[in-house]
Amino acid sequence: MKTNLKYLLMGMLFGILLVKSEVVSWYRIQEMFRFQSFHMFGVIGSAVAVGALSVWLIKKFNIRTIEGESIVIPDKVFNKGQIYGGLIFGLGWAVTGACPGPLFAQVGTGATVIIVTLLSAIAGTWIYGRFREKLPH
Repeated sequence: MKTNLKYLLMGMLFGILLVKSEVVSWYRIQEMFRFQSFHMFGVIGSAVAVGALSVWLIKKFNIRTIEGESIVIPDKVFNKGQIYGGLIFGLGWAVTGACPGPLFAQVGTGATVIIVTLLSAIAGTWIYGRFREKLPH
């Protein structure tokens, strides 16, 4: 229970950060896709930089998890399905104004229409998992 509480608190903190930084704002997302504002590109670029630095530090200093386990980052193998998936993901993001990360934060802000997007994301994940082995590589 104690472990779950820290994840709940971190999730709440992350949700607050998403809301306060306005990355859950449909208007900010539309500004990004229309190239009208740098805001979202700055946030995404900062996240990529922090992620890259974090992975480098984890590998360089053999950093472990909170429980002391080794962190293994496997090499990624490219396949053309990633192109199709990225295009579908981007199209869905542009149409709905939501990507999977902030869906719960958007619902938490009272944007209840996002529940449709949330349920669609869950359904899409299930469908992908169900048919993954049958998809082209």
